[in-house]
Amino acid sequence: MRLRVECYAGYKAEQRPLRFYLREQRYEVEEVLDQWYGPEDTYFRVRANDGNLYILRQGRASSVWTLDSFRRSEPRP
Repeated sequence: MRLRVECYAGYKAEQRPLRFYLREQRYEVEEVLDQWYGPEDTYFRVRANDGNLYILRQGRASSVWTLDSFRRSEPRP
């Protein structure tokens, strides 16, 4: 699923996601839990402000962002 993502741009463009839009809903990235590189893509495992975990993928050549995985977090006590 394609996403619109707003990123922090430090010394290089689109360094890490700050927020993303899934359908019409806006999600703030509270924490980047992991980041890794594939042959063509960069992946970010993030916790959003809804408490759930998402894996966002950015195509390095195309700069297209997609949602690769979603996991609902257990409610916090």
